[in-house]
Amino acid sequence: MNDSTPPARLPPEETGREGELRLPQNRRTVILGGILVILVMAVLYVAREIAVPIVFAFILNLLLQPAMRVSAKLRIPRVIAALLIIIGFFGALVAFGYTLSGPAQEWISKMPESLPRLEAHLAGFRDAIEGVRNLAQELDRLGSFGGAAVAPGPRLSSLVLGGTTATLTSIGITIVLLFYLLVAGDLFLRRSVEILPALSDKKQVVEISHEIERNISGYLVTITCMNAAVGTVTGVTAYFTGLPDPLLWGGLAFLLNYIVIIGPLTGIVIVFIVGLLAFDNLWHAVIPAGIYLVTHIAEGEAVTPMLLARRFTLNPVLVILSLVFWFWMWGIAGAFLAVPLLAIVKIVCDRIGPLMALGHFLGGEAAE
Repeated sequence: MNDSTPPARLPPEETGREGELRLPQNRRTVILGGILVILVMAVLYVAREIAVPIVFAFILNLLLQPAMRVSAKLRIPRVIAALLIIIGFFGALVAFGYTLSGPAQEWISKMPESLPRLEAHLAGFRDAIEGVRNLAQELDRLGSFGGAAVAPGPRLSSLVLGGTTATLTSIGITIVLLFYLLVAGDLFLRRSVEILPALSDKKQVVEISHEIERNISGYLVTITCMNAAVGTVTGVTAYFTGLPDPLLWGGLAFLLNYIVIIGPLTGIVIVFIVGLLAFDNLWHAVIPAGIYLVTHIAEGEAVTPMLLARRFTLNPVLVILSLVFWFWMWGIAGAFLAVPLLAIVKIVCDRIGPLMALGHFLGGEAAE
């Protein structure tokens, strides 16, 4: 992507000799920029209830742009196209969640009773299992598991209801904003270009915007297809190895694969534990998790990098740090958004002279 940026457009004091990346020399600018970043992060943390659905809406807008372009070629009015796309997308999400919710609740309800069986398989980890058992008993006392009676008062149920209300509110904000983003099209881009005084700045904003849309949209579509393939392989493996509820484990693998590295590893551990609970033979329990691990390695180390190498590469260490940081900032939602946000930052830095060194630092090894 850097090769498409003509070095002649940038001032010599920002880039130095051709191919040379120079750090910004103005210390005051660097300090003010650092302060601005800290203030923005503080605002995003404090206002996360509002910031998360807004960011999700913009990311989903990039994901759904290919569908909007297809509808434009079919001459479907933008309002109708946006409405149909949103109904189809969120309808599929609701159907997906409804399908998995039943088996998931059943496994959660059986967790306290299943711990002795798991302890028998993992006798060497008795202390850790005892800690899990105590946690499960505490949750059971609060009314999380089973049908235990709960004394009146604002206990776990009120927290769950409150969390559900907040989640539904966030989803509503995302849907409404996403609808208007899809209908507006490139309105933001046109208005940004109109208020910029210099022609070079106008061209740079257009280039950055188009590159973000093209690369992030392509990334999200590619990752979604690969995650669907991983989920399908995991579900089929669970079915043929006799693991109960194969659809649940395939759907779980699909979702967790959006959280790079940590998500798939979590899924592998969960599938392994479920195998221990479902099968008497230890090696039989290892097979589904082992195939899941091989699938993840093949997808994560070979197939996906090959498909995404022409768009951008990211420093894997910084990907992990970004994942940890955004999870701390916004929880699970931040973990899903970590890689797209890091990729957007890299794309912007690659197009702005003083930030090119940072963009180079964010990049990974170039494909051969």
